[in-house]
Amino acid sequence: MAKNRSAMKRARLALVRARRNASQKSAMKTAIKKFEESLAAGDRARVEATYKTAIRLVDKTAAKGIIHPNLRDRKKAQLTRKLNQATVQE
Repeated sequence: MAKNRSAMKRARLALVRARRNASQKSAMKTAIKKFEESLAAGDRARVEATYKTAIRLVDKTAAKGIIHPNLRDRKKAQLTRKLNQATVQE
């Protein structure tokens, strides 16, 4: 346990940041799930909108340092591949 004031403050701030990071990561994952749900539904306009939102949130999360840049690139490639496969099948 922290003994001095600065160490206690660091511990408090670490908790605040961890909660904020978890929230951002959860929002990113939710956007990805909404994109996949819209793909399954087949609504083309909704697919495009949810794709853009998901990509935007993945980029934002990586820019803030919450996820690794390689994970960002991998997620974007996976989402783009799914979008392209869905448009080819139509």
